[in-house]
Amino acid sequence: MIDFNFETDFVLDSPESYQKWIETIINDYNFEVGDISYIFCDDEYLLQINQQYLNHDDLTDIISFDYTEGKSISGDIFISIERVKENANQYKVDFQQELLRVMCHGILHFLGFKDKIEEDRLEMRKNEEICIKKHISN
Repeated sequence: MIDFNFETDFVLDSPESYQKWIETIINDYNFEVGDISYIFCDDEYLLQINQQYLNHDDLTDIISFDYTEGKSISGDIFISIERVKENANQYKVDFQQELLRVMCHGILHFLGFKDKIEEDRLEMRKNEEICIKKHISN
């Protein structure tokens, strides 16, 4: 089950289309959907999560907690809408595209993709683009 939770005034238009998209991504990588929660929040909310659980004191666009077992993808994905807007401006892409990138980024981590070294970051970006195109084509 995929749930969307909002700790800010942001809401998704047509959440069912996002659920279908995420299910497609997971299935395309030969995994199954477990329990996934997206929590959309602001910078302050995500900063508190970052400080409390990761001992980091900086802003970020996404924090994910992976509870995947075997082939069943599960976890919590916290997304700062403020950071997504800032990233969209910085990278000169529209908000929707950046939101899709961040949403699938968490799922890709649950699927085993990493992004700490350059080679892994390039592979992550390639897969993000594939995922974004799947949403656009729906």
